[in-house]
Amino acid sequence: MTPSPPEGWQWDETLYLGSAPYYVRGRPPYAPGLADALKRVLALDGQGRLLDVGCGPGVVTLPLAHLFAEVVGLDPDPGMLAEGARRVAAAGVGNIDWVRARAEDLPAGLGNFRVVTFAQSFHWMDRDRVAATVFEMLEPGGALVHISDLKEDQARDRSDQLPHSLPPFELIRELIRRYLGPVPRAGQGFLRYGSPDGEAIVLRNAGFQHPERVQIPAGGVQVRTADDLVAWVYSLSGSAPHLFEDRLDEFETDLRQLLNDASPSGLFSEQPPDTEVFIWRKPR
Repeated sequence: MTPSPPEGWQWDETLYLGSAPYYVRGRPPYAPGLADALKRVLALDGQGRLLDVGCGPGVVTLPLAHLFAEVVGLDPDPGMLAEGARRVAAAGVGNIDWVRARAEDLPAGLGNFRVVTFAQSFHWMDRDRVAATVFEMLEPGGALVHISDLKEDQARDRSDQLPHSLPPFELIRELIRRYLGPVPRAGQGFLRYGSPDGEAIVLRNAGFQHPERVQIPAGGVQVRTADDLVAWVYSLSGSAPHLFEDRLDEFETDLRQLLNDASPSGLFSEQPPDTEVFIWRKPR
């Protein structure tokens, strides 16, 4: 389950500072059938507007764009938005606008939407405030869509069937703790992880109804290189490049040595997790 920030934690602009160039390469992809599943369940027909809140570099924004007439990607990190704009330009997609703002700044004059997505971003926000605002921004019959991965251990328990060694995730986490300390970092502060709860209560209190769960099977085995895993590390808020300060080069040298020791071929493999989607409807 995705960790949530502790009470009193304050967001700041350095949360993902320097992570944007590594994000798409480093993060395991969502299931390839995500767009088709949402098209079917939500009866999407290329009309209406999509708002992707906490969009990052457009991991969800870009593959869903063809299902709508207009799309807005909203994120407070300028690096993420710049990377998203670069990817969209390379793909030749012309119906996405990028807005730098926090979710708490909504509605921000953005108007109404048919669908609002949160791809593993809702836990960073003032959930009660954001849910209530998004409810008002949705058209009657519109949907709030929460997208996440299933738990890692559910996807990685078939290591004997993989062509290469599993990535040494726990050893990597131990190395990060050696450099950054035992308490995960989050921007200028620290993040004491805890399982988020009460999300259903938050959304029901905001007026949403009839949650529908959709599980979308992952793609096949993913082969990852040492460079991919370095990117994964730098894509995380708790190990964003700036946190290492003048020890970044030293850390990366140790990280690459760890990866070489784990797999001299430089190749790793894993079964990506299934994608889990919860759809919450606004009454008509």
